[in-house]
Amino acid sequence: MKFELLKTDDKTRARAGIITTDHGQVETPIFMPVGTVGSVKGVLQRDLKEEVGAQIILGNTYHLYLRPGTDILEQAGGLHRFINWDRPMLTDSGGFQVFSLTGIRKLKEEGCYFQSHIDGSRHFFSPERVMDIERSIGADIMMALDECPPGTSDYDYAKKSLGLTHRWLDRCWKRFNETEPKYGHHQSLFPIVQGCTYPDLRRQSAEFVAEKGADGNAIGGLAVGEPAEVMYQMIEVVNDILPQDRPRYLMGVGTPANLLEGIERGVDMFDCVMPTRNGRNAMLFTSEGIMNLRNKKWEADFTPIDPNGTASVDTLYTRAYLHHLFKAQELLAMEIASIHNLAFYLWLVGEARRHILDGTFSSWKSLMLRRVTNRL
Repeated sequence: MKFELLKTDDKTRARAGIITTDHGQVETPIFMPVGTVGSVKGVLQRDLKEEVGAQIILGNTYHLYLRPGTDILEQAGGLHRFINWDRPMLTDSGGFQVFSLTGIRKLKEEGCYFQSHIDGSRHFFSPERVMDIERSIGADIMMALDECPPGTSDYDYAKKSLGLTHRWLDRCWKRFNETEPKYGHHQSLFPIVQGCTYPDLRRQSAEFVAEKGADGNAIGGLAVGEPAEVMYQMIEVVNDILPQDRPRYLMGVGTPANLLEGIERGVDMFDCVMPTRNGRNAMLFTSEGIMNLRNKKWEADFTPIDPNGTASVDTLYTRAYLHHLFKAQELLAMEIASIHNLAFYLWLVGEARRHILDGTFSSWKSLMLRRVTNRL
């Protein structure tokens, strides 16, 4: 994997670059739609390309390990072939999902014992096992196994957790370098910076991660309960240390405003379920603000869903029609809203990139921040 940094904004830390993988290029800053179990909910792979403009998507190690399982994925030739996706792909380590299974998991030095949320069966994730699973999935970018502590963790717990994450990273790194990809294309491993909301722990973790010299690095453990301003502070602390010539991935974030603030602080990659999850619940993000299509105010609004939208659904259908579909609980409503929201997120990061390259990012971001937080 190669990362070319094209330009850094003069007034902020915003960056524009290109990631090159064996499955194609990714223009940064980028948003990655989340395809948890091998599908971005309610959106065909064709529409991800043609309507949304997705350059890279995610798969989830925990969910894919449970269903369909690595045996099926290996027989299929990896997740790319299984889901018919020929562009870049990233897999998280499953750590966040496992640690969310409060009450049915046990964390130890050797790894994490957990029960499946599907049938209660017992399983074990070690750093080595997760590397093997991610090799079997075959994504272009793999994530290291870490512990994601709650945003409200006290200092002692956060410090102890960070020590475990670093020891697990050493084991992930060793296993990754002992093994080879299964399907003939290169795979990269991204370490994850943790440290909760404590600047000294974040610095310590960023330094530990930077020393690995990985193809890229991730920032985890944010947007998990801490105030947004604290999250932005932690991003600044970490990006002071992470290498300039490698992409930086802020995991699980977030709102359009979060994306703009993250880009301003030097983040290159984002993912979040928000555009599809909120879309399925009638919340649309647009260049003029946020719309709840269940509200009666849209009942007789026969204007396009988003006159400025980049997806064909934005101008093919009216707000009144989409309002009707949601009230009638039609599945088409969720599909249209998901496509729109994802296309908007990709448009937003694309516009940020264009303004970084033009040297107008700072003034554009201030204007756009007001718009995307406006309630229509």
